[in-house]
Amino acid sequence: MTYLALLQHNPVLYLSLIVILGLLVGSFLNVVIYRLPIMLKRQWQADCVAFLEQEESKPSVSVADSHETFNLVVPRSRCSHCGHPITALENIPVLSYLFLRGRCRECKTLISIRYPLIEILSASLVALVAWKYGVSLQAGMAMLLTWGLICLSFIDYDHQYLPDNITLPFLWLGLLLNLNELFVDLTSAVIGAMAGYLILWLVYQVFKKLTGKEGMGYGDFKLLAMLGAWLGWQALPAIILLSTLVGSVIGISLVLFKQHDRSHPIPFGPYLALAGWIVLLWGNEINTAYLNWINY
Repeated sequence: MTYLALLQHNPVLYLSLIVILGLLVGSFLNVVIYRLPIMLKRQWQADCVAFLEQEESKPSVSVADSHETFNLVVPRSRCSHCGHPITALENIPVLSYLFLRGRCRECKTLISIRYPLIEILSASLVALVAWKYGVSLQAGMAMLLTWGLICLSFIDYDHQYLPDNITLPFLWLGLLLNLNELFVDLTSAVIGAMAGYLILWLVYQVFKKLTGKEGMGYGDFKLLAMLGAWLGWQALPAIILLSTLVGSVIGISLVLFKQHDRSHPIPFGPYLALAGWIVLLWGNEINTAYLNWINY
């Protein structure tokens, strides 16, 4: 019996392995979410210095030495307060956090609860993906998309931008996968990518003309184009409706309960990502329910 056949006949084993994988990848997602924005800021600063032909100034990012090698692998993870290197035993997803009681082993500084929560979120979402798609290429690619959406959501929440380093490769990957109609036919995917970008671009232009303000960023256009490339143009209405509805409810709630200053922008990327993930799993059911409601 092959490994795939073994997993197909043992759903509990399959889901258990996926949960473990989700926790491990979730730990890496924490690294990406923290380090990628710093890497990009360093690169942008270097590009500006080179363009202006000026001497390099001190970086505005929270890294002690801008000349230190800093990427997704180097240096090793360490405590942001005392610099204590995180050992392998201290880096076991969720369990290490519980064992250390949420504190650095050396300086006892509190470790953000967000780290284990992202690991749990990653494991939970890919487990749902595995349950929905079974043992298949669709499941593997949907998990990859899920991890990309988690990274985009938290980076946008923290920094109010969506890195092209993630959205554009995922956009092209979606088109590539749909050459063989993995999720939708290629025509729907291409139209979805184009329409996804243009719809939000038009909304942005109209809003700017009417108010003189920018209601969203270009990263949001690319994110919706990415989702259109994966899920087709048919998924766009549900994604836009769900993201707008959830974003409006959460935004109004934050303002009413004094948890958010009206003058500060609320990132739209996390709502688009959440809506896209929901449609990835239950898009057909949502569309069917909507059509039944219309015809009722």
